[in-house]
Amino acid sequence: MTAAIRIDFVSDVSCPWCAIGLKSLEQAIDRLGDAITVDLHFQPFELNPKMVAEGEDVAEHLARKYGSTPAQLSANREAIRARGAALGFTFNQRDRIYNTFDAHRLLHWAALEGSDKERALKHALLGAYFTDGIDVSSHAELARLAGGVGLDAVRAAKILESDEFAQEVYEREQHYAGNGINSVPAVIINNRHLISGGQPVEVFEDALRRIAALAEA
Repeated sequence: MTAAIRIDFVSDVSCPWCAIGLKSLEQAIDRLGDAITVDLHFQPFELNPKMVAEGEDVAEHLARKYGSTPAQLSANREAIRARGAALGFTFNQRDRIYNTFDAHRLLHWAALEGSDKERALKHALLGAYFTDGIDVSSHAELARLAGGVGLDAVRAAKILESDEFAQEVYEREQHYAGNGINSVPAVIINNRHLISGGQPVEVFEDALRRIAALAEA
């Protein structure tokens, strides 16, 4: 018997542990094969909702926000790079961090176009920022990325020029903040079970198997 599972993946496209968490989760889902069917949704979270339009230097931002020393930042970067490499995701050097609200607006629209489009755009955004160092607040880059995954780039540009879906994204952010989500990734399964952080594949796999068993009971 196949168990149906809904997963809400609350994350930001400028969060390295979200990229790691998504790759781990997807590999865990693959391991379960036909034992589950997954309805995956991406929910918005902004690590830096007040980030200025031009972005900030990554090292300066992290040092100010977390009090990290250069040595700590270097060690964290290497740990993230190694975790990503083990999962097949490439983290390259990034100089700046950007505002991600418009990226979330596009993801909201992509979800309306189909879950496959939303997932493809999510991957494109994570790769653009972490692997290619692209400015994911740039309207031109966002429209290009949307077009690259089969969405209408012209429609994407029009959305970005307006405030379309801004209220919807804000309300979703407030919903999860109001329910205690203050760090990401937050993986919510069947609206009941929460797994926090970029966990290893085995952790997600074990959780999914247990939840699937409960669903079948």
